[in-house]
Amino acid sequence: MGQLQTRSLRHGSCSRALTVVQLLAAFASLSASEPNTPRIVGTYSIVAFDPATGDLGVAVQSKFFGVGSVVPWAKAGVGAIATQSAANTTYGPKGLELLAQDKAPRDVMEILTKADPLRGIRQVGIVDGQGRVASFTGEQCNAWAGHIEGKHFAVQGNILAGEAVVKDMATAFEKARLSGNGGLGDWLVAALEAAEAAGGDKRGRQSASLLVVREKGGYGNFNDRFIDLRVEDHPEPVKELGRLLEIHKRFYPNLHRNKPVRAVPAKKK
Repeated sequence: MGQLQTRSLRHGSCSRALTVVQLLAAFASLSASEPNTPRIVGTYSIVAFDPATGDLGVAVQSKFFGVGSVVPWAKAGVGAIATQSAANTTYGPKGLELLAQDKAPRDVMEILTKADPLRGIRQVGIVDGQGRVASFTGEQCNAWAGHIEGKHFAVQGNILAGEAVVKDMATAFEKARLSGNGGLGDWLVAALEAAEAAGGDKRGRQSASLLVVREKGGYGNFNDRFIDLRVEDHPEPVKELGRLLEIHKRFYPNLHRNKPVRAVPAKKK
């Protein structure tokens, strides 16, 4: 994969789709503890960190209505998390809280999944404010499912057309980043476009989301939501997300032009 630096690639850890009995048992357990039984979020996503600016972000697409309200979680200076498959949305706030305590993403992942009896049907990607990453793909996720951990980013997906979806996402993100053009939002959308070109979610497409956080990067400098775009229901959600990003650049040109310079913490003696 060229210059792509990967730490882990799960080729077929989730190739065993849930049997009918397993699905019924899993969702019976979910129903017993939650008022509304969650639907499987067949999804591909990317979490990433820009070491030059300190920006953190998540981009996602799914054959699922309003995926942006489920999968992406991020906090400036802390980290970004994507929780999907039978998404456990508590992973978002809990994970960010643990990252804020200076725990490494891999330790956070272990804490989150170890406490979850249904971890076998979960999929998660985490990146922290230092660029460290961790991904998790439960053994009972629906095929094709897997992930790649790269330098300052992680890609993951389930119910995909094949392994090429995550591989092409990783390659496209690296290529866009190394080009020096645009910013983290552009690179994340480039990854989604590559995933879609490789077949994406094998059920189809419906919604997409892009979240990039930056310290005081939101409207009026009141919060960290630099870019927060959602396409809830559209025949071409990734293309529409790209269109909205271009409008965002025109509407907030100074925020895109005046990129912050990340202050690198001094090494501990």
